[in-house]
Amino acid sequence: MISLEQLLKARDERCSKQKKLLEAFPGRTLVCLTVQLPGPVKRSRNSLLVGGAGLAALLERFGSVLSHVQVRDLPSGYEAYLLLPLPAVAVKRICCEIEQTHPLGRLMDIDVLTLEDGSPVPLDRSSLGLGERTCLLCPQPARYCMRARTHSLEELLGKIETMINEYSECQTFTDNSPGSR
Repeated sequence: MISLEQLLKARDERCSKQKKLLEAFPGRTLVCLTVQLPGPVKRSRNSLLVGGAGLAALLERFGSVLSHVQVRDLPSGYEAYLLLPLPAVAVKRICCEIEQTHPLGRLMDIDVLTLEDGSPVPLDRSSLGLGERTCLLCPQPARYCMRARTHSLEELLGKIETMINEYSECQTFTDNSPGSR
């Protein structure tokens, strides 16, 4: 379990890491993948599975042009950093597509950042004409349900467990199907 103080400290450290990477690789676009799991447990078998799936999807799309990749498995959760020599808007479009179409994409937070005036600045979904991400359990904007605590932690964790189990079953079936070796 992680405290709010630890979570806020991890967020500050992530921002500092983002700035250092963007300064070390001028002109590059930074992709920062984190896992969105509600509740006080941020590092678990599920977070590692979602993070690994997200990284695999990013590597599939950007692997041929990567400048740098770094993965961190922390008590505050899974983090992956990828630097790319591509325009931020093009990268964000692909990252949003992964978040929307991957079976676990809704559990991934894929930020695309550039350095502006010495600070990492994330590219917003709205700059691409995309709407807000919706709640896991209803069609409301996710931020609305999160702030209003519309759904219980148990409901959210139940939905996440179902998503992960369905994904894992699909992966196991695919990996064991004839001709997949």
